[in-house]
Amino acid sequence: MHGKRLEANFHVVVGQMGSIRNIARCVREAGLEMESLTLEPLASSESVLTKEEKEAGVAIVDIGGGTTDIAIFKDNIIRHTCVIPYGGGIITDDIKEGCSIIEKHAEQLKVKFGSAMPEMEKDSTFVTIPGLHGRPDKEISLKTLAHVVNARVEEILEMVNTELKAYGAFEQKKKLIAGIVLTGGGSNLKNLRQLANYTTGFDSRIGFSNEYVANDKNQFLKGPEYATSIGLLMESLKIRDKKHSPEQPKPEEVVNEVPAKEETSAQITETPEFRTEEQVIAESGEKRRNKLTIGQKIMESVKKFFEEVE
Repeated sequence: MHGKRLEANFHVVVGQMGSIRNIARCVREAGLEMESLTLEPLASSESVLTKEEKEAGVAIVDIGGGTTDIAIFKDNIIRHTCVIPYGGGIITDDIKEGCSIIEKHAEQLKVKFGSAMPEMEKDSTFVTIPGLHGRPDKEISLKTLAHVVNARVEEILEMVNTELKAYGAFEQKKKLIAGIVLTGGGSNLKNLRQLANYTTGFDSRIGFSNEYVANDKNQFLKGPEYATSIGLLMESLKIRDKKHSPEQPKPEEVVNEVPAKEETSAQITETPEFRTEEQVIAESGEKRRNKLTIGQKIMESVKKFFEEVE
């Protein structure tokens, strides 16, 4: 087939240069060198998603501290990326304001007792927060805590749903057969998977990257909060493998091989069964060449090669 024009669809990820420079500056000040820059959900997808999921159609939702990152894959191709400016940090702020406690206690409450579905909590269950500097302790109902958490998590999941609709995930051709994979520190929230199923209508699971980690005896790295870090390490290993791939032969090596081939051909032509006049002249030229310098020998070899070609 003959064609005149080649077309392609590209997925372009745009980032603010100021933010990129800040990251590079922080890395340099830590005494390290930045090898490359990778979008966070792409790094998480390396360590959490399987090839079958990427082919069937899947959305990875990485709920971090400051942002929630989304990447959608279909037919092993990345189709859509998005960053929502809400994460686990804003849930902590809501608990801090809603329960009138300090940030440290709000974070501990979220991690240990936080739930995304209030109806799953009992009215009679309370947790005690120590009072500040001689003040009495404060009791907080886990159901009240779950209501505060639920309001913000539902808002984040609605934004995720909006992005899925923008991609067209509810259309038959673009349907995400593998559903949603929740990862990042925020995905440790209790009952989050059930709420994601109810809000988006897609089947979801929590993404762990422990299948790529060896010798993790204490299970420190099994949590979804390490998915991005492990994905970045995997990307770095791929870059290192490319750098250490077998190199092409250097130009000097190729040049050095040329005279050797000419000498071999010369030896073959110099030992025939019948001696002619031209060969006698060549023998005398060979004796004369033995007394010449290296540069002159090379020139003589080149001249002789062209004479034989003619």
